[in-house]
Parts: sequence; C-alpha cells; structure tokens
Amino acid sequence: NYDTRFVDAMPTAIMKPFSGSGARAMMLETMNQHGVDSFAGRLAAMFQGSTETTFYVIAVYFGSVGIKYTRHAIGCGLFADVAGICTAITVCYWFYG
Repeated sequence: NYDTRFVDAMPTAIMKPFSGSGARAMMLETMNQHGVDSFAGRLAAMFQGSTETTFYVIAVYFGSVGIKYTRHAIGCGLFADVAGICTAITVCYWFYG
C-alpha cells in the first residue's frame, strides 16, 4: 500500500499557480481541518514556500515591461511548480515521516 497522506494538502498546491491568496486560504482550511502540526498542514505550508504564483507573474511582471509573447515562460514556470511540489512532498516525508 502507498502512503497517501499528501493528498490532503494538494488543493493548496493546485491553487498556488493561479492565486497566492487563494492558496493561503486553502492552506488555512487544511490546517483548520487536520491541525497545524499534522502532516497535511506542514506539507501545505511547504507548498506555499516551494511554488510560485506563475500566472500572476506572467500577467503582471511581463505586462509591466511590455513583453507580449511569453513563449516558453508558462511551460517553464509550471514545470518549476511541479518540481517544487514533488520536492516538498519528498522533503516532508523525509522530515516528518
């Protein structure tokens, strides 16, 4: 059998590329439901620090300097988010078992 404790924190990871405040709300909901010191609560907090609000960065920062064609930036940003999510899961299992 596989350990699926990480699934409870995944809404935070899924929301983070779209909205930082939405991801924070998801994290707080996870902590309210499972506890701050729970595996899911700790992992949700790690997701907050290991991923980026990719679409916000593309829209605001690229728009402010006049970049119209993002080319591969969205794909690279989402790939970095997936790498951060996988690393956060691995580190959370490593530290908190």
